[in-house]
Amino acid sequence: MRGSKRSKLLIIILFLSPALIFLVVFMFYPFIMNFINSFYKSDGFIESTFIGLDNYRRLINDDTIKIAVKNTYEIMLYVCLFEVGIAIILATMVDSITKGQKFFRTVYFFPIVISATAIGMMFKLVYSYDVGLLNTLMESLGQERRNWITVKSAVKMVSIPIVWQYIGFYFIIILTAIKQIPKDLYESAYLDGINGFTKTIYITLPLIRNVIITCLILAINGVLKVFDMVLVITEGGPLNQSQILGLYMYKKAFADNAFGYAASISVLIVVLGLLTIFIVNKIFKKETITY
Repeated sequence: MRGSKRSKLLIIILFLSPALIFLVVFMFYPFIMNFINSFYKSDGFIESTFIGLDNYRRLINDDTIKIAVKNTYEIMLYVCLFEVGIAIILATMVDSITKGQKFFRTVYFFPIVISATAIGMMFKLVYSYDVGLLNTLMESLGQERRNWITVKSAVKMVSIPIVWQYIGFYFIIILTAIKQIPKDLYESAYLDGINGFTKTIYITLPLIRNVIITCLILAINGVLKVFDMVLVITEGGPLNQSQILGLYMYKKAFADNAFGYAASISVLIVVLGLLTIFIVNKIFKKETITY
């Protein structure tokens, strides 16, 4: 018996070891080295000087970091409300139809396969003052051209393509969760006079609650990794008013060669991400609903 248990344990370890090695080499080790580098003034190549907590003191006094944190959380709010919210609406609507579901799945999911850089270029052209689609429409309606990306509107303008790209991703997840709900529940509800919008509120949404929470966590995590789309559309401008944490870290590392300071920004991103996800889990914590 002991021999068979030991052999089973060895087989389990054998199958788990590749994934464990991958995590250690490509996730845990880089993060630990990055954390260590945050205590150094480094150009990423030769020069590296230990400076203790100076990078973190610089973070506290950096006005651009404060703007980047505020903008990151603002975009986070938009993706939670609109990205996941619109995905829920679309999923419930598509689930209610009998024909054309495959078509809508394909159409809504399509933006995911387009690179963020390409989408950024597309929306940059849409917002363009001289040849942009929006200003062309304004002129056709007899209105004057306008600058769509300003100090006040920059974050909102870059949020639109970010939200648009990933609605389909959460749409597929939520629609799949809705399909797992037994039809018996809907039939019983129908007999009790519950249908349409009421059915969605009192049956569908409570039963996919955990899936929605997962989507919110994925959306929050996704915002913390965004940088390429903002880089293409605004480069963090005007006047750093669309700067976000991922883009600011990228610029400090690869434009200013301040790898030590960039490492401290990445540590901040991880801490904020874990803290935000912890708060979300606390807010929505509830017993799992089974069916």
